[in-house]
Amino acid sequence: MTGSAPLISHIHHFALDDGPGIRTTVFFKGCPLSCVWCHNPESIKPEQEITFHAQACIGCGACLDACPNNAITMNSDQRIIRERCSACGACAEACPSTALRMAGRSYSVEALTEIIMRDRLFYETSGGGVTLSGGEATLYTDYVSTLLQALKKNGIHCALQTSGFFDLTSFKEQLLSYIDLIYYDIKIMDPAKHAAMTGQNNRIILDNFTALTRICKERILPRVPLIPAITDTHDNL
Repeated sequence: MTGSAPLISHIHHFALDDGPGIRTTVFFKGCPLSCVWCHNPESIKPEQEITFHAQACIGCGACLDACPNNAITMNSDQRIIRERCSACGACAEACPSTALRMAGRSYSVEALTEIIMRDRLFYETSGGGVTLSGGEATLYTDYVSTLLQALKKNGIHCALQTSGFFDLTSFKEQLLSYIDLIYYDIKIMDPAKHAAMTGQNNRIILDNFTALTRICKERILPRVPLIPAITDTHDNL
């Protein structure tokens, strides 16, 4: 998928937890892992989806009337009958409370750079910058490389949040020289448990981490998401 144009699930302005200073975090849609605890589940699949936010629903039924596929039910906490949904977006357009939302929007590199640069003053005054997250941004090497080059030309600090599940050669050749900080997730050390909980073996992740620590150790910050009884066990830590 290195040459594919990605979808962006969310652009978070004024982010304070994704690197130094005030940042804009760009969440790419699509991930090679499917962690059971994922806090951005709308970013796992690379294609557009309709998401339902129950706390915002006012029960008006506008979505029911708007759906051309009879994929809406008022009798379920999930609201959407997924096997019928074509992600056309009619329900989200009709929803007056934004309880139903379209997840995934395409931007040209130029358009995304322009949006990011609107917050330049915040980056400069706080020592912040841009963080590429997801999903997994490294799925889209060509696009991300072009984006990073545009940001670096403007003097923007660039960070990457990654699962580490990527092609190392492409990463080194196209991305590494433009990244100032890498947040590198190492979730579970045991290969079998990692596969059971994330859908993938961890060999590529650990091999990539070892290789990168040899060439850019000062730019890598390994992190373990603390998930009760899964990653926070004594043996895993």
